Amino acid sequence: MLLACDVGNTNIVFALMEGREVRTRWRIATDARRTADEYAVWLMQLFTLEGLTFEVVDNVIVSTVVPRARHNLQVLGEKYFGKPPIFAGETGADWGIAIDVDEPASLGADRAVNTIAAHDGHPEDLIVIDFGTATTFDVVDFNGAYKGGIIAPGINLSLDALVNAAAKLPRIAIEAPTGTQTLIGRNTEAQMHIGVFWGYIAMIEGLVSRLKAEIGRPAKVIATGGLALLFDRHTDAFDEIDVDLTLKGLAILAERASTRGR
Repeated sequence: MLLACDVGNTNIVFALMEGREVRTRWRIATDARRTADEYAVWLMQLFTLEGLTFEVVDNVIVSTVVPRARHNLQVLGEKYFGKPPIFAGETGADWGIAIDVDEPASLGADRAVNTIAAHDGHPEDLIVIDFGTATTFDVVDFNGAYKGGIIAPGINLSLDALVNAAAKLPRIAIEAPTGTQTLIGRNTEAQMHIGVFWGYIAMIEGLVSRLKAEIGRPAKVIATGGLALLFDRHTDAFDEIDVDLTLKGLAILAERASTRGR
């Protein structure tokens, strides 16, 4: 099995992959100071709960947007799995797609991996939305080229900024407002829920509409990330939800690296 590691700014997702299918996944808060030994102890307990040992892992691949986390994940693969990790975007696992932007090297690994997976399943014009620490909108053309996109604050960042800047506002959960569908909140918390949640829905719908107009051709919208399912229940902006899009992209890169002898 493949151990895929998707390192984001907020969380790291470790997943065991059978082909391009996720067998199981685990999530841990991103901390660049966490050592390979700490990862190993945590993973060993989780493997045991699944009735597995580290010997089932025959390859390790890492995608990271946190450079400081790289070294300890390298050590984790070599010391505990006996496999030097493949790093997404590097020799043997290079992107293999056109990155048609002004600064190709600045493209985040997660966005490149999402592009690869999305195009593999949908060879048409695409808008890929990833709800993470930031919310990203990526435009992929029918040839699989990455054409650019948008970076917006994630909804949790938006809420944190609001609460931290306004002393009297309470911290609320990220959830759809309940009760009647009125947009006229009758108390402070209701008004915050409406502003944060429906304001974010309006941003999603507005940006998708403007992106489609600029693309000028029909474009399928694929959403991924932890909050995609929450938003999907309250908007028609998405054509498909694929919460495992990044992990599937890592599996594709691992397959390519294997065929190249990496």
